[in-house]
Amino acid sequence: MAGQIIKRGERKWLVRVYYGRDAESRRVYRSKLIHGTKRDAEAYLAEALRMRDLAGTAVAGKRTLMADLFEDLLADYLAKGQSYDWAERYVRLHLKPAFGHLRAGQVTTALIRRYIAARQEAGAAPATINRELALLKRAFRLGAAHTPPKVATVPYIPMLKEENARQGFLEHDEYEALVAHMPPVFRAITSFAYYTGCRKGEVLGLRWEQVDLAEGTVRLEARQTKTREPRTVALSEDLRQLLAFERARADQYWPDCPWVFTEDGTRPVNGDRLTWVWRVACRAAGLWKDGRPTKVFHDLRRTAVRNMIRAGVPERIAMSISGHKTRAIFDRYNIVSEADLRQAAARLERYLAERREEAQRGERHTIGTPSTEGPIQ
Repeated sequence: MAGQIIKRGERKWLVRVYYGRDAESRRVYRSKLIHGTKRDAEAYLAEALRMRDLAGTAVAGKRTLMADLFEDLLADYLAKGQSYDWAERYVRLHLKPAFGHLRAGQVTTALIRRYIAARQEAGAAPATINRELALLKRAFRLGAAHTPPKVATVPYIPMLKEENARQGFLEHDEYEALVAHMPPVFRAITSFAYYTGCRKGEVLGLRWEQVDLAEGTVRLEARQTKTREPRTVALSEDLRQLLAFERARADQYWPDCPWVFTEDGTRPVNGDRLTWVWRVACRAAGLWKDGRPTKVFHDLRRTAVRNMIRAGVPERIAMSISGHKTRAIFDRYNIVSEADLRQAAARLERYLAERREEAQRGERHTIGTPSTEGPIQ
């Protein structure tokens, strides 16, 4: 318990404040006798606890290493079933080398601005840098929320304006060329994302208990989704047959494996492994430029949203399937492609041609119609 109030006589209260354990693991309290009402004792206890916590965070800010905060951050991602591989990669490659050796109290806004400048010089895009800064901010906030707190203050972390938001998508022939160069399980993962618009983490974390092949549905649990809300995805016939094939393969080789998408039956497909296979397939399919793929896995999500809208699926239903909560983000995914623009131009051309033909028919009809007026006298 954080503190105690013990009555010691008429208008006398012993207030005890817990300060942890000593070297021999015995509880340590600091006590004070308060003369007055119980409310006076409660007020003193509240203030004593506040001062204890302030002192504790000041010491924690000087002692806590950023490396420890990053470990807590990754543990939180793992416990919540979030995109651990993604977070671990950013922490390992960028945040730990820059901040891991420092104490939390040494990380200032000025230092963070220097980090941003260094990442920009290295060619990192604003959106990428912002994802790294978001992880840094979350690490600090988890430290501040710890009991007792591990950091004294959360530094101001400036974010960059993102003007490089991707607007990529795959045409159907590009999708077919891509999956043709993938091993079976990765072909299934890509197809699932292409048809449903599910995020990478939602796809890779899928378990067989969530799949109902008879009903043709997949149930995503709240812990799996970015919005922390469960949702149900209906399967197309092609997708249902694909998952039925994966089920038969699992029954043959690893019937006890709970994961839908696995290479060895012991764990789900790793995100880094998927990225590597994706790059190889993109290069083989000709989706490659300047030493890098022209498509990324998240383009499948944009493609699914666009395809649903083009197919006439009501926007409210499409948002429910894809898991978009805000209209602004959904509209950003409902991308107009060059093919859409060419199709619109062709429709406009046909419309104008029909109007011209109607006008010409009317003109011919007017010229060829005999006059009903008599001869001029």
